Amino acid sequence: MKFASLFRKKNIQQILDEQGQLNSSGKGLTKTLGVKDLVAMGIAAIIGAGIFSTIGNASFNGGPAVILLFIFTAFACGFSALCYAEFASVIPISGSAYTYAYLAFGELVAWIIGWALIVEYAIGNIVVAISWSDYFTGLMDGLGLHIPEHFTMDYFSAKTGFKEANYLLKNGSLGFDQLSTFQQQAYKAWSNAPIIGNLKFIADLPALLIVLAITWLIYRGVKETKIASNIMVLIKLSVIVLVIVVGAFYVNPENWSPFAPNGIKGVLMGVSSVFFAYIGFDALATTAEECENPRKDLPISMIVSLLVCTVLYILIALVLTGLVSYKELAVGDPLAFVFDKIGLKQISGIVAISAVIAMASVLLVFQNGQPRIWMTMSRDGLLPQKFSKIHPRFKTPTFSTLVTGAFVSIPALFMNLKEVTDLSSIGTLFAFAAVCAGVIQMKSHTNKEHQGFKVPYFNSALYLPILTSLALIGAVWFCGDIGVFLENCRALDVPTALTLLLVLGFNVLGVLYHFSLIPVLGLIANFYLMTQLGLSNWIGFGVWLVIGLAIYFLYGYKNSKSALPQ
Repeated sequence: MKFASLFRKKNIQQILDEQGQLNSSGKGLTKTLGVKDLVAMGIAAIIGAGIFSTIGNASFNGGPAVILLFIFTAFACGFSALCYAEFASVIPISGSAYTYAYLAFGELVAWIIGWALIVEYAIGNIVVAISWSDYFTGLMDGLGLHIPEHFTMDYFSAKTGFKEANYLLKNGSLGFDQLSTFQQQAYKAWSNAPIIGNLKFIADLPALLIVLAITWLIYRGVKETKIASNIMVLIKLSVIVLVIVVGAFYVNPENWSPFAPNGIKGVLMGVSSVFFAYIGFDALATTAEECENPRKDLPISMIVSLLVCTVLYILIALVLTGLVSYKELAVGDPLAFVFDKIGLKQISGIVAISAVIAMASVLLVFQNGQPRIWMTMSRDGLLPQKFSKIHPRFKTPTFSTLVTGAFVSIPALFMNLKEVTDLSSIGTLFAFAAVCAGVIQMKSHTNKEHQGFKVPYFNSALYLPILTSLALIGAVWFCGDIGVFLENCRALDVPTALTLLLVLGFNVLGVLYHFSLIPVLGLIANFYLMTQLGLSNWIGFGVWLVIGLAIYFLYGYKNSKSALPQ
């Protein structure tokens, strides 16, 4: 094995020629998505759990200043979105960051990115499916249609919760009504579950059913997916506008003071959950092969959907923190909670219905994205050919779609994987950072091969030192005293110190190589967000990458079409 062969690349023309051959042979996908459809899919992917769930805890930690976190995250994602938009315009292929890495860095890096994207899409969707089940179960209860607890909870959560509840009950320290909601549900689930053999049958059936329904819809074709996405987006946008308009009349400005009760540290505590709410825009890149005009429509849709969702997030955060004190927002359903709190129970019910639709739309877009990445990797020979099989009538990647459905539905049925939210964020940030680095590597502002959208060029040799200096001045001003600032510098945590080293490194490299500023800022922002995630998530992600590398060297390297004589 030659080391250089691990980084064999494709060029732009080669990728476009391969796509042309697929289209002419009838093995391509149907082009049916316009810019309105893409914007709707972007909004469908972004507005989901974030606005209906995680925004509550983020507001509890950051207070009204949580809007600064949304702005910061939007900028961080915006830099990445511009880089995605450039690649999507240059090579409108379904592989997303995987294909972009193949072009910029070569095959091994492309495989690593493709493998990391599985964490974002497939594993992230397990979290979404479980969350959807919780919302759906609560909605059914509100309508008087109770679903037995053993069919709405995973086995391990029920077992753990039952042990906790049973201990508290036997010791006489608490009565059943005094147990937490989770402990009560777990106790009922474990006590009432049917027994098959020697095993209690406890499974999250709603999570299974929604994944199967979404998988069937995606299997049928992108046209059906588009129609469903557009309808769901229209419904949830109407509800969000209703929440903002009605809520504005009940806002108490006194609740916005103090603006940042826990300082900047409190604001940044929600960075993981808020970022997880933003990652959907990159799913648009996986639809490139099905776009009518990908060079133009994909860049527009990525940027527009990100802007629209950022404005809505900020307005919702202001309404939430204005209706009640931020101290009351550490709940799983903050929108429904605040309207119930001020006596508008009808709005609370509408929000609950909208939350179910919103979560389903997120699942729809992400389930649509994963099969197309596998399809592209299979076309390159890195996965078996079965993954790139296209249905003759529906023009969808059939096997990849079914495998994705199984990959998500089975774990969601039996396991509690909510803790992998951060793991999913690492996979996404890794891909974002790679795409930003790819734009830096390609030096597109001087590359005449690049046609279509290009990231606006600002010379980092000039602008990055200015931005770094302004940031330092702002930090000193925030501390109020140079002595306090220096003391804080000595007490920096490792993640922040590493980010500062990266900033200083790019200040030097920018002068030497005149890198484009926007992808540099995107790379720095994504790196910082990655460092804010826990060590356990890094270990889990490392194990996942090792498994991926083993598969690549055992199968992908030997079967890669790039290894075949041209």
